[in-house]
Amino acid sequence: MADSLVIVESPAKAKTIGKYLGSKFIVKASMGHIRDLPKSQIGVEVDNDFLPKYITIRGKGSILKELRDASKKVKKVYLAADPDREGEAIAWHLAHYLEIDEKDACRVVFNEITKQAVKDAFKNPRPIDMDLVNAQQARRVLDRLVGYKISPLLWKKVKKGLSAGRVQSVAVKLIYDRENEINAFIPEEYWSITAHLLKGNASFEAKFHSLNGEKKELTSESDVKEVLAQLGTSGFTVGEVKEKERQRNPSPPFITSSLQQEAARKLNFRASKTMQIAQQLYEGVDLGKEGTVGLITYMRTDSTRISPIAQEEAKEFIEGKYGEKFYPETPRVYTKKNAGAQDAHEAIRPTSVLRDPESVKAFTSKDQLRLYKLIWERFVASQMASAVLDTMTVDLADGPVVFRANGSKLKFAGFMKVYVEGNDDGTTDEDRLLPALAAGDNVNSDQIEPKQHFTQPPPRFTEARLVKTLEELGIGRPSTYAPTLETIQKRNYVAMEEKKFIPTELGELVIQLMEEFFPEILDAEFTANMEGDLDHVEEGTQDWVNVIGDFYKSFEVRLNFAEEEMKEIEIKDEPSDEVCDKCGSQMVYKMGRFGKFLACSGFPNCRNTKPIIKDTGVHCPKCAEGQIVERRSKKGRMFYGCNLYPECDYVSWDKPVAKPCPSCGGMMVEKRVKGEIQYHCTVCTHSENVDDAEEAAE
Repeated sequence: MADSLVIVESPAKAKTIGKYLGSKFIVKASMGHIRDLPKSQIGVEVDNDFLPKYITIRGKGSILKELRDASKKVKKVYLAADPDREGEAIAWHLAHYLEIDEKDACRVVFNEITKQAVKDAFKNPRPIDMDLVNAQQARRVLDRLVGYKISPLLWKKVKKGLSAGRVQSVAVKLIYDRENEINAFIPEEYWSITAHLLKGNASFEAKFHSLNGEKKELTSESDVKEVLAQLGTSGFTVGEVKEKERQRNPSPPFITSSLQQEAARKLNFRASKTMQIAQQLYEGVDLGKEGTVGLITYMRTDSTRISPIAQEEAKEFIEGKYGEKFYPETPRVYTKKNAGAQDAHEAIRPTSVLRDPESVKAFTSKDQLRLYKLIWERFVASQMASAVLDTMTVDLADGPVVFRANGSKLKFAGFMKVYVEGNDDGTTDEDRLLPALAAGDNVNSDQIEPKQHFTQPPPRFTEARLVKTLEELGIGRPSTYAPTLETIQKRNYVAMEEKKFIPTELGELVIQLMEEFFPEILDAEFTANMEGDLDHVEEGTQDWVNVIGDFYKSFEVRLNFAEEEMKEIEIKDEPSDEVCDKCGSQMVYKMGRFGKFLACSGFPNCRNTKPIIKDTGVHCPKCAEGQIVERRSKKGRMFYGCNLYPECDYVSWDKPVAKPCPSCGGMMVEKRVKGEIQYHCTVCTHSENVDDAEEAAE
């Protein structure tokens, strides 16, 4: 008969741990938090040291009864929630409900759900860490005060359903400011001159570098003509040739933010999807004969530290699979990325590097395997030797004009044999080979190509860029990034357009009001400092009540001022030229979760709505009668389909181009390849760069 009860958050985690502990332990799940602040009221006694008024979460009654009944039948109860602030708070609430003394050694934590890690954890239970609990309480109370004090004000003055929050408001402000930068951006003209050169049968490119011994910027066509006038007809002479060896180091193993960014770049995963799948990999996957095993370490972390055992296992694996030269002379040690990073947990890594992606393929879903492969490859590469590249820089002169060619060749792959980090512009590392060149060699010119360019505004935020920026500013923590991105979209403050955030009119209005009346909530430095204070609470060096009290003094003054001075704003619907096909009333533009849509002005008597359909000017390739129009899926993703749906069911994720394929006349679509937009035919294999296509059209 069992003599101990273990409580975790989820059934999946309970199943995995139960197999490791044996028949003397009963393992049950609390299904997350059991108590929280009430939704119907603020739930914080401001005049009583900000005492939280917790209530049992609706629907948890039967679970709590089951846990209480089970606890009475055993000698010992262990609380094994996740090893972070939220997990500590769940354990504390459970201890309160089950009448367990928080000073008893009832808390069990492990960074990975493997047999050894779990058994070791149960040998060393500890009391509940009240510093961790208080840090979670402080964040919860702080967010409740901001949300439940500002939100009713926005409802009264602007519109019901609006909300404000410390992290979410800063995120929207970043998106809003970036959009203003883009709108205010004035493009500046610049030019480039590319020489297409031949050395024997080998072709290569060189870019204009200098004139008369001085670096020259090409800002206009007249600058280009000045350079071209100096060129002769006899080709170029090789001047200085610089060759050197360069090392490239691997990226550190994943932390939460870098995992979300890389999964967005390489797997096209939303941040929330990445965390959902990572949770599954952490809690355990049934590997057949091996049983249920947690495949990765805990996924909410901002530490790049790894355990000595994992490091030694990686060394043996790398030397055995790739050879000793692929392991560095000394093991790699990665330092904290920023001053606010916590070091409580390891980096995100496979629980065993010997469990390679191929060995778990048969037991995982497609998305689980893709994310696990990413984590496994990143970790292995992080422990490997540096890559070595041979680089070559060559100056080529024609009289006073100098062009420069750059080349590189991978000499030793090192970590690049396993993994190379992605980047936001989609470009990849490839060899750029130059022919053998020596000073005094003559090189023929095949073509001199001048090209006009214009500077581009800063890019809009993708999920990956926004997470990276929030992390760099010290705003939020690993557990908050994904929920923040979800919240700002759910509130209709931002919309996604081609996987990039744009502020909605509602978002702009709320940010403008917040800037006027609550500027500190939008101040990135203020928010980052508050995160630091919460970290100090966790470390036991600051009292959480004092942290909240210091904030609330000035916040209350702002609230009282806003109550008096904020004017009521009426958001008027924008009229359209469309007529409702049900009642004949004029339709108006409204803002919904995924952007604008058309609604009948006769609401609530008429509830007719329509999506705003944007015509692409391309005939449907399937039925040849309809037009391809821009639509949005239920999840807000842009796609393209025939306007005669459901009679014609043609759909495509790729944007069609109003230009037939020059080879076969088929429909062309836009695709991003290595950071550049190309046109690809949907019928034949023809493809072309956008610049080339536009030049041909001219």
